[in-house]
Amino acid sequence: MVNHTSSLNKSLKASPQQDKKSVTVHDVARVAGVSKSTVSLVLRGSEKASAKAKDKVLKAIEETGYVYNRDAAAMRSKSSDLVAIVINDLTNPYSAKLAVALEKHVRQLGLMATLVNTSEDVETQTQIVAKLKEYRVKAFIICPAPNTEAKWLEELQTMQTQVVSIMRQVSGSTIPCVLPDNEKGVYTATKALIKRGHKQIAFIGGDDAISDYHQRLLGFNNAINEHSDVSSWVFNSATNRQGGRLAMSMCLEKVPSIESVMCFNDIVAYGVMEYLAEQNIKPGHDVGVIGFDDLDDSKLMSVPLSTVKIDADDIAKAVCEILKGDKPENLKQVPVSLIERSS
Repeated sequence: MVNHTSSLNKSLKASPQQDKKSVTVHDVARVAGVSKSTVSLVLRGSEKASAKAKDKVLKAIEETGYVYNRDAAAMRSKSSDLVAIVINDLTNPYSAKLAVALEKHVRQLGLMATLVNTSEDVETQTQIVAKLKEYRVKAFIICPAPNTEAKWLEELQTMQTQVVSIMRQVSGSTIPCVLPDNEKGVYTATKALIKRGHKQIAFIGGDDAISDYHQRLLGFNNAINEHSDVSSWVFNSATNRQGGRLAMSMCLEKVPSIESVMCFNDIVAYGVMEYLAEQNIKPGHDVGVIGFDDLDDSKLMSVPLSTVKIDADDIAKAVCEILKGDKPENLKQVPVSLIERSS
């Protein structure tokens, strides 16, 4: 009598042409000597699987030729391991810096990130997100475009899909939100300008349709209102270099004796400083300038830019804490700090 009994391990080795799709999680668990649930934890990249168990499972996968069908797993769980990072404007250096930090920390959770850009357009944002939903993403990390509605944001969150908004709040939304302490940052910066003895100060740049503009302007006004002898002006503009140039032009036309300016962000401040230099006005000496973000180039300017620092890594860590369920609060404000340089 011929004995046809053999171990799964030997059987697989004896059949190199065997269809790998026939190898199941149960087979991998048997070869590894662990439970099916342990194999599943390793496949999902869960931190709950020990290093020893992970090593056994990975060796068994290599030995059996098992191929993890992520699409099928997503169908079973009604979600995937994909996290969509939806950025409002990737041409902004800080947004790009933040996207890199988010991708790194999302990957450390054992998840895969995909990055998309909405170009500050709410219709583009709606279309992109609708398409991403077809891929059963596990989470959306969104910097909302101007005019994003709370209802739309709320409806994205389901039992299978988390949603976290970053950098901007959407009025009326209860979706978890991570943003820098905009109000305190500009308040501290404006107080620093006043401490220099400046009595005529302008706030330059920003879009009235976004929450961070209002938060930063509030910090500016709160600092100004503490000093009855200080006068202030506000000049809105696009939040880019050209916006800073145009706003500074309007400011000098209306207030030729302006002593300092608080800028919405560093990019606006770069435009401000360029325009001042063209008018033979030296930033930091003739007119004080402070930005917001602390981009890498800010310390390299011909007159190094004073700015409010937002640590992109801190923002990313706070977002991932929410994804892990460690931080249940709806609003997380990340601390900022004033970096004073020559401007």
